[in-house]
Amino acid sequence: MKPFLTFCAICCFVGVFRLPIEYYTFLRVLVSVGALIIIYSFLNNKQYNWGAIFIVILIIFNPVFPIYLYRKSIWIPIDTITGILFLLITFAEKLDFKKEEETTEEIPEHNRQVRSPSRDIIINPKKTKEEPTNGKQSNN
Repeated sequence: MKPFLTFCAICCFVGVFRLPIEYYTFLRVLVSVGALIIIYSFLNNKQYNWGAIFIVILIIFNPVFPIYLYRKSIWIPIDTITGILFLLITFAEKLDFKKEEETTEEIPEHNRQVRSPSRDIIINPKKTKEEPTNGKQSNN
């Protein structure tokens, strides 16, 4: 998935240049598929903020009902920000995975629970009458 998201980001950065309309149609389809994948993964992980951001990207780049802004000067920052967001998602997941590995190795001092032996030991009280052993009673 990471190579695909990196490819989406590169294509967004290339979209800044003046290219034929076919490229921008391809870019709309590519970014929409990438946004759908990211939305699905974030909503499964219950990270709704990132999901909402990519829903907006999906709406802007959707190929079914395209939004025409008619000016290249408006699309340049949108393409650039979208490419940066795709790269951010690609590399942020790698950083989160490394942080999870580091936290499993070390337990902070304040979270460690030291188990000390209990001082309060319940001892059965001695029986008041001694039981006979081997059929003999002892006299005290």
